[in-house]
Amino acid sequence: MEGINKTAKILFFFRPFSPNPEVQVVIFVVFLVMYLISLGGNATIGVIVQMNHSLHTPMYFFLANLAVLEIFYTSSIAPLALANLLSMGKTPVSIAGCGTQMFFFVFLGGTDCVLLAVMAYDRFVAICYPLRYTLIMSWSLCVELTVGSLILGFLLSLPLTILIFHLPFCHNNEIYHFYCDMPAVMRLACADTHVHRTALYIISFIVLSIPLSLISLSYIFIIAAILRIQTAEGRHRAFSTCSSHIIVVLLQYGCTSFIYLSPSSSYSPEVGRVVSVVYTFITPILNPLIYSMRNKELKDVLRKGLRKF
Repeated sequence: MEGINKTAKILFFFRPFSPNPEVQVVIFVVFLVMYLISLGGNATIGVIVQMNHSLHTPMYFFLANLAVLEIFYTSSIAPLALANLLSMGKTPVSIAGCGTQMFFFVFLGGTDCVLLAVMAYDRFVAICYPLRYTLIMSWSLCVELTVGSLILGFLLSLPLTILIFHLPFCHNNEIYHFYCDMPAVMRLACADTHVHRTALYIISFIVLSIPLSLISLSYIFIIAAILRIQTAEGRHRAFSTCSSHIIVVLLQYGCTSFIYLSPSSSYSPEVGRVVSVVYTFITPILNPLIYSMRNKELKDVLRKGLRKF
């Protein structure tokens, strides 16, 4: 009981990116700008889809949900990271605070991965079964798939967070990261973490490999269907609705696989922190940019909206 009480009283601190305060301020400004752009871009997509009746289709419904998810996802990391950048790593976070951040980060990140697989299924039905699309992708199914993504994210996050925060933490309380990431926190435990690392690897493999396999399978059928389209214009139109999704999938799955599926013996805190910047700050910026730049219908609505101002 005494060990649990000791652990509960521990405060974690995040290691600064640089010992130079001026460098920290520059990084703070860069992170703040990226965070604000991410919020603005994703909020714009959500509002545009909500306000334009022509975009009330399953594809844009999922895109709007992805945009809202990205807002919460990056907001689970950014405020604490920005506070620590300004304080040179002197802003403390309690065990409960660290666990809460970890829970929401894994919950929203896991939901993101599942939702990307759902979006691939939507494109598969649209391209391979266009005449039956509205029948198959009913609004009730769209809502069920979105809620199912949230439930799966929750079921992934809760047991992993509980498992890690049942570890004892002793004297070393400096996290070599800018948020409470699982591999970084586990390195501070003063106990054998072999079982915990194995559980994290297995669950991460399942969560990343199953949706990615479904996405890959969907695109095999999609590409086969596109190749059967006789006109070049038709092939281009069909592919343009998928290309932005493919880019986002490669970014999201590439970075998360690098962090969570690399052998623990080869885990580098320095590299892990840099790669994490990509999928916590940069990817949420790129998502609205990629979708708005590569989607003609969304670009047309954006242009009309800008002309009104």
